[in-house]
Amino acid sequence: MSAEITRRSLLALLASTSVLPFVPATALAAGEGFQAIILSDLHSSYERMGQLLAAIEKQVAEATVPQVILINGDLFELGNVAASRSGGEVDWAFLGALAKLAPTLFNIGNHEPDFDNDLAHFVERARRLGVTVLSNIIDKRSGKPYAPAGTTIEAGGLKVRIAALGTDAINTYPKATREMLDIPKPAEWAKANLPALLGGDGINIVLSHAGVVPDREILPILPDGTLMIGGHDHLTLMHEQGGTRYVHTGSWSSAITIATLASVGKAASLRRIDIDRDAASSATLKDLVSAVLAKHLKEEERAVVAHTAKTMTLGETARFAAEAMTAKAGADIGFIGHTSFGTGLPAGDVNRFDFNAALRFEGKLMTADVDAAALDAILARCNQDGDMPLAARTGDFLYAAPKAPEGKQRYRIVCNDWSAVNQKSYFGRGDIAFAEMPDVKLKQLVIDALAKG
Repeated sequence: MSAEITRRSLLALLASTSVLPFVPATALAAGEGFQAIILSDLHSSYERMGQLLAAIEKQVAEATVPQVILINGDLFELGNVAASRSGGEVDWAFLGALAKLAPTLFNIGNHEPDFDNDLAHFVERARRLGVTVLSNIIDKRSGKPYAPAGTTIEAGGLKVRIAALGTDAINTYPKATREMLDIPKPAEWAKANLPALLGGDGINIVLSHAGVVPDREILPILPDGTLMIGGHDHLTLMHEQGGTRYVHTGSWSSAITIATLASVGKAASLRRIDIDRDAASSATLKDLVSAVLAKHLKEEERAVVAHTAKTMTLGETARFAAEAMTAKAGADIGFIGHTSFGTGLPAGDVNRFDFNAALRFEGKLMTADVDAAALDAILARCNQDGDMPLAARTGDFLYAAPKAPEGKQRYRIVCNDWSAVNQKSYFGRGDIAFAEMPDVKLKQLVIDALAKG
């Protein structure tokens, strides 16, 4: 039996236990410390998943201390038609490749049941790959957790306690899955359970897919020096609170964060690595991604629908869409929810598949009139992809563009229907009287605007 199979078999055997011995990729001396490779909200990002794996392979190969891979939920994305039609073939291959590189721990997010609505099946298959699955989500059918909410590992001579929790935003899970789930409120669960799961003389790590708003309530109760990893909101941030570090590492395979944990009592140091979609792919996924796309994309999904002069970042793409909505509606300013977008647009010809990865959801346009004071309050919550204090972050947020004209008493605004229906979350208020703009669809108007240049 090969060394690789022996290691995978050992990890699979131990994956369901509460104490997991660390099996390093290289020999280590006690007290060396370790590094955590942090990933979150990957969403079947096939345009960059091979490049992401290549970056992780490089990190592991060049490391002088043991590596641990931490995935904070949402591996899958139903909106990726190649992923959904293949049952996540590339995603599962990616997960299996990670488990061969270093011990891999996975916190369940709301997209894990996208391709198979029974979360128990995800947990079982991931464990067979050698992945340790963690979650505080309860299976209503049995009354038991889908996976342990915490585990302890040994890494680089250090004891490491890891706890995990998911989002209770039930409408973000597939509809067929919701009736199987019992999800505690994150902050309440944390206050009741984290004292027992964390503490002592080791390193503490929390994987939270709950979102930044409940995380902000959880942070003060954590032992000083904890590394807390956030997700779900598709943010990029690093926050320091005493010796505690709180990090979101973006989404759609756009970046990873390397956390170096050298010793107990020393705060983690954090380093972000951006992933270039034009970089070389890992050999493990290069041919597989091409084969899956070739097999599962239909002709209309390969059809070119737009052309861009240059690569557009996520924020540029979103604000372009907001401006296009503004022009179409004859409004003063446009707004669109941040999770309407997965990634930015590539340079050159853009086919339907890549366009849908950028603008994830179809929608209608909704318009309303607001006074200047209301607009100022709304704008204070927008464009949170920039640097801003943790206290000012709202989780869900709006991209806004263009800059509204000054000096008016009343303003016409336009947004997508999802943001209007959920205006309390996005606009921070529930008193905006929106009206639907008939016979206009969001995706086509953005495509038309791209065609105008």
